Amino acid sequence: MDSSELRIGDAEREQTMAALREHFAQGRLTHEELDERLDRTLAAKTAGDLAQVTADLPGHQPAYREQAAPYEMPGSPYGAGDWRAAMHAHRQQMRDMHDTHREMHRAAWQARREMRMRGPMHGPMRGPMLGPMRRGHGPHPLVPVLFVLMVLGLIFGGFGVFKALLVVWLGALLFSLVRRRFHHRG
Repeated sequence: MDSSELRIGDAEREQTMAALREHFAQGRLTHEELDERLDRTLAAKTAGDLAQVTADLPGHQPAYREQAAPYEMPGSPYGAGDWRAAMHAHRQQMRDMHDTHREMHRAAWQARREMRMRGPMHGPMRGPMLGPMRRGHGPHPLVPVLFVLMVLGLIFGGFGVFKALLVVWLGALLFSLVRRRFHHRG
């Protein structure tokens, strides 16, 4: 098969169009000629078609380079076998990194699970640091609301409203402490 009958791709068309634009910039082509040749370049299917588009221009060889062999970079000292070996090594390295990441994630998840099972009063993180962060172990959501209402009652409603809200607030606080203690044991 003759090399001019080989089919071309978008990369070869782009190279030819870039060469045509360069010839236009240097004044060898008019705007109408450029448009016509660009249309012919876009419609070209074979290397011979592209060669006809640039045949009357200086350096009338095709504006693209033909590859020496498939899967081999021009001028590369490495063959296709070396490329395949490098890709295989890269894939293996990526699998190993993925497996290591998965194991680290699994170990961290297991450690978090064990800390939840032990509870806030055991292990290296004791006391109030871990306790309130766990769901269901903080004060009841109503306690802060009652505190704010109590302060507002003292400011705007007088001492009677303050006393009533103080009793309700202390009751809610005591209830949340008892609930937390029994929940922790159970």
